[in-house]
Amino acid sequence: MGLQGFERRLERLVEGTFSKAFRSNLEPVEMGRKVARALDAGQTLDVRGQRVAPNDIVMYVSPTDFDRFYSFADVLTRELAEAARTHAKSEGYHFVGPVTVELVEDQALKTGDSEVVAEIMEGEGGRVGSLILPDGNRIALREQATVMGRLSECAVQLSDPKASRRHAEVRPSDAGWVVADLGSTNGTTVNGERIRERVLTDGDVIGIGATQIRFEES
Repeated sequence: MGLQGFERRLERLVEGTFSKAFRSNLEPVEMGRKVARALDAGQTLDVRGQRVAPNDIVMYVSPTDFDRFYSFADVLTRELAEAARTHAKSEGYHFVGPVTVELVEDQALKTGDSEVVAEIMEGEGGRVGSLILPDGNRIALREQATVMGRLSECAVQLSDPKASRRHAEVRPSDAGWVVADLGSTNGTTVNGERIRERVLTDGDVIGIGATQIRFEES
């Protein structure tokens, strides 16, 4: 399911502007499949019996393909990372750090060839969480509180007129990730319910005014 969604997004990506870049045997969809196979091959059991998958992913490509992908490498690697997260969720894998994908040029590879090296890399405190903004951008959560509001100094700056300057924050706790309202004028909701403070679970939607921000764990 995740790879099908990845394939549909990549099909839209390569239409028009990027179509010339894929006149080789290396297709983005196959790159996504290789990332998924790397997760399957590298997953292992932790002390709690959970299946942990690699989250630090490097894809090596030929110089020719690297040059073709260079102008939109950020978009491509972001989509590959999203495909990795979706595949991990569908397979019940967990991550112990942020998912990153890097595209690297390898002089030894021929045009159309690629290799994937994936490792398990633990993040700060072993917690992995992120906020998905309405425009699709992903904000990785850190050990420090992530503040959302209208101030430019906020980690998540909002233009919503109903958002306060420092509206709410997401911070780590012993129970996981917690969202807390910071005394805002119009309040904060989780899945439509107004809250002061709430432990988040994967897929919860934080509401600030008309802005919807999705929380994802692992």
